Amino acid sequence: MYFNPVEAMERSALEELQVDRLKDTLENAKNAPFYGTRLAGFNPADIQTVADITKLPFTTKDDLRSQYPYGLLTRPLDEFVRLHASSGTTGTPTAIFYTQKDLDSWADLMARCMYACGCRKSDVLQNMSGYGLFTGGLGIHYGSERLGMLTIPAGAGNTKRQIKLIRDFNVSILHIIPSFALYFAQKVQEEGFDPKDMPWRIALIGAEPHTEEVRQKIETMLNIKAYNSYGLSEMNGPGVAFECIHQNGMHVWEDAYIVEIINPETGDYVPEGEIGELVLTNLTREGMPIIRYRTRDLTRFIPGQCACGRTHRRIDRITGRADDMMILKGVNIYPMQIEQCLMTIPEVGQNYLIELVREGVSDQMTVKVEIKEEYFVEDMRILQGLQKKIAKNLCNEILLTPRVELCQHGSIPKTEGKAVRVIDRRDKD
Repeated sequence: MYFNPVEAMERSALEELQVDRLKDTLENAKNAPFYGTRLAGFNPADIQTVADITKLPFTTKDDLRSQYPYGLLTRPLDEFVRLHASSGTTGTPTAIFYTQKDLDSWADLMARCMYACGCRKSDVLQNMSGYGLFTGGLGIHYGSERLGMLTIPAGAGNTKRQIKLIRDFNVSILHIIPSFALYFAQKVQEEGFDPKDMPWRIALIGAEPHTEEVRQKIETMLNIKAYNSYGLSEMNGPGVAFECIHQNGMHVWEDAYIVEIINPETGDYVPEGEIGELVLTNLTREGMPIIRYRTRDLTRFIPGQCACGRTHRRIDRITGRADDMMILKGVNIYPMQIEQCLMTIPEVGQNYLIELVREGVSDQMTVKVEIKEEYFVEDMRILQGLQKKIAKNLCNEILLTPRVELCQHGSIPKTEGKAVRVIDRRDKD
């Protein structure tokens, strides 16, 4: 069993714990060159309630980049045992450092996540995520081992090998990103296997925003229960929040994080239940605590208490990013709006791509959509009718009519990592 009693702690006691840990975190953070300057003159004793966190300044991605590589460390370098970094190939990356204690705490949080959605020591987990600087692979791996599951570090890609491992070792838990899950489901069927005959029962999905419609499609195609998760390297990696068996929002482990949701324009709190930008603070990381980090991810608090009995607050699935918003002809559009619309159309397959170009002084959007093989026919009238249907549905959702390009199944390039959904060519045209 890997249920921590803190998960069902009374709210008043939980908030007292948060206040105590926040004070300790602030004292510790002052040992870092960056926070030593930023928090100069601030007395951690001034924190009396969780709401007092608003007295502290935000930390941004630019702050992390400006302190690359060592400006946020609170310990000597020889006390760190792990480094993860952003995957960008241009500009200054962000680097996240871990002491052994930090890794142990992270593994504990991941084990709690997996237990909450039904994973048990008797299960076998196949990690179908990339390893390396990406935190998702190793985060899940160590959490799985901490829970006591037999763990197979399969990595990404190579579908035939994945299927063989699953069948040979009776894999019951899959860790897989949503876009690859849809691709994998197709390949399983193409290889002649019935998902109902496969040993899996739970898929742990995350790493990229996805809609409820995509989750339901994964569950149907693989005959599996898929549980959403949330994390980011700045806060360790996966394990910040995870769904329990009720699949009604992701519990944020509030003994390890303080969570806020703000208006991205004003920085003020949004009303309960409204969408805003997620802000997170580490409470248990000793080597590189980060305070009031603006994630740019958009979500909302789900009101009320979960039926599972856990008292930690729940956030909704990530609907997009504050900096991913597209503006076309004065209309604000998020890629997730387009995905949600497309996934409700029966003829649409699993893959799509949004392309933005500038023609003269006007911006144009083209949505390339893969169509299921049975609907990709030679009759142009049928295809044109489907094209108009998709364009109309999208217009109803995003309030402008994009160009729609129908593509054959499998023709839009796929990647083993996070799916590329938007290509913006406007600055290149």
